[in-house]
Amino acid sequence: MNLTDGAFAPLAAGGTGPSPYGSSARVSDARSPALPPDHTQAILETTKEVGAVLKASGRPFALVGSVAAYAHGIPVRLQHDTDFALMREDSDVVTESLREHGVQIVEPPEDWLVKARAGGEEIDLIFSLAGRPVTAELLARAQTLPVDSVHMPVLAPTDLMTCRLLALSEHHCDFGPLLPMARGLRERVEWERVREVVVGAPMGEAFLYLLELLDVLPRRHGS
Repeated sequence: MNLTDGAFAPLAAGGTGPSPYGSSARVSDARSPALPPDHTQAILETTKEVGAVLKASGRPFALVGSVAAYAHGIPVRLQHDTDFALMREDSDVVTESLREHGVQIVEPPEDWLVKARAGGEEIDLIFSLAGRPVTAELLARAQTLPVDSVHMPVLAPTDLMTCRLLALSEHHCDFGPLLPMARGLRERVEWERVREVVVGAPMGEAFLYLLELLDVLPRRHGS
């Protein structure tokens, strides 16, 4: 989902970008290039500002999505938004705190997140990752990492990979962004736990098999 210009911009018309955790769709401007411009620094500024507000709220949360991958050292180009996971029961306190700091809150038709906008950048406050409620246990496993100088909880590598794989479907199955993430996080992910969680999820299992073929993961007996 830039605060660098010092003012919060009003919500622009249109939807939000495809989320790796749900099914919202972006309404693209016909004049826009196929690949959105690099918003990396603007998104990082928004992430830092929102992260500071969430920390001050005292409610547990964790950075997720592409910005979380960036915080873990994966060289990703940030283009769409910044995502934070929190428990549904904390949403009212958190959204009110953000409003008090000038962030515009939008209630989307989906019931698994709240959308916001600040300084021209979009923010997703997510209560459900890949159809699974955000829990205190999930947030407790988050790691405190610097995000462009501001420390905040970031979803742990194993949970980050698991959520991304569970969100894959026949309608959203892009392995491209996941490959550099898997390579970069390889030594920090509990892959056996990931395998256990994605059993029965065809796209997730296919991605793990692809990692074996690419020698990112050791081949299992019989593969």
